[in-house]
Amino acid sequence: DVQLQASGGGLVQPGGSLRLSCAASGFTFSNYLMRWIRQAPGKELEWVAGITSDGYSTYADSVKGRFTIFRDNAKNTLYLQMNSLKPEDTAIYYCQKPPTKGQGTLVTVSS
Repeated sequence: DVQLQASGGGLVQPGGSLRLSCAASGFTFSNYLMRWIRQAPGKELEWVAGITSDGYSTYADSVKGRFTIFRDNAKNTLYLQMNSLKPEDTAIYYCQKPPTKGQGTLVTVSS
């Protein structure tokens, strides 16, 4: 069965950076589109970024130019590099093999 485990979250000051990782197992990772989604306190799930099996990436307007999604198919791992973080980026971040999402990691942006 599909297993997706995100890690790398934490507390960071505004303007700081974090890199999230997602270890995937139970399927042929290299064959699938993968996504990062997030859920801020009291809000609905929001799509953040996606990357196709051949590496084409797309981003929500709210993170474009600040976040980078990439993948290492040899390690079955998805990443999200987050720079210039803002308080409004505070959320639980999940990686997703649509429609399945795994366990999330909490990112808190606060001074």
